[in-house]
Amino acid sequence: MTAAHLNPRLAPSPVERLARARSDLRMGVPVVLTGAGCATLVVAVEALEADRLAALRATGRAELALTARRAETLKAIAYDGDVARIALPATADLTWLRALADPAGDLNWPMKGPLHTLRDGSADLHRAALRLAKSAHLLPAALLVAVEDPLRLAQESALTLLSLHEIGPEFDRLSPLHPVVNARLPMVASDSGRVHIFRPEDGGAEHYAIEIGRPYRALPVLARLHSACFTGDVLGSLKCDCGPQLNAALTQMGQEGAGVLLYLNQEGRGIGLANKMRAYSLQDQGFDTVEANHRLGFEDDERDFRIGAEILRRMGFAAVRLLTNNPRKMAMMQGCGLAVTERVPLHVGQTAQNAAYLATKAAKSGHLL
Repeated sequence: MTAAHLNPRLAPSPVERLARARSDLRMGVPVVLTGAGCATLVVAVEALEADRLAALRATGRAELALTARRAETLKAIAYDGDVARIALPATADLTWLRALADPAGDLNWPMKGPLHTLRDGSADLHRAALRLAKSAHLLPAALLVAVEDPLRLAQESALTLLSLHEIGPEFDRLSPLHPVVNARLPMVASDSGRVHIFRPEDGGAEHYAIEIGRPYRALPVLARLHSACFTGDVLGSLKCDCGPQLNAALTQMGQEGAGVLLYLNQEGRGIGLANKMRAYSLQDQGFDTVEANHRLGFEDDERDFRIGAEILRRMGFAAVRLLTNNPRKMAMMQGCGLAVTERVPLHVGQTAQNAAYLATKAAKSGHLL
């Protein structure tokens, strides 16, 4: 079916195609990305298989896109500032690609070059490919192959076609969040609890608001923005203070009789559980939490706290007493138009196993511990 025969009422919107592209990348399926008079096939290195790599290389000249953070570890020059474009040698195979994408074996195989980094032309599509991979919670490493006639290629191979003009603004826009349902939930912290579910329009993870009591909307509400931590909240990990912070926040809200805890599905500071476990593995090699994130190709913190501000506004709150040790959360709330009348410290959960981790958060991320 040609583009002229598509029913616009049935065809997916740019946001819906973006969600489809994330799923494609996670399964190792290429997507077609167009912009600035160019077009390219994009595939995430983490999910790439040998037969598809061979098919991609038969299509055209392949380039590897890495973040500047990962490039710094590999001693590759990021001429485009935040992105490094690396030409694939004729001998490069899947093992080579994965070694550049995943730092797990860096100490055993420190020399992967010489790497030929590119500096001519635009890096806009490479940058978008990395943002796609990050949003799919994959390692930020993508293989790109320039193509001609992208519409025909997408139709003949049943690939998702994305226009940078359409999806570019979506990367920075906070997807609207809509309430799905809420129900009463008696808890240990309070028998007058209520859980609200919010769903974003872009197909991303749902987020939760745990309301304790009946907070008065006209007054600042005791609130906490708590990012999901499977290891700490569920397993009782001693490597972080997340579980104790979660329980202490709910307990304090229960004692005061009112509060809202936002449980945001931004595991591992926004990089996802798999990448968080990769970071833990690097910490076992001697790197601190920030260094581990950088070696993986991520920033210190990839979370978007605008989500919390939006949920609080949707619930009718305009001001908060914020339970946090993180000044960035306060700044983000205030930047989103939500008044922070008080920072309420949350000093719990320090252990012998997480002392270095907490020290790094204080020294490198400005946490007030």
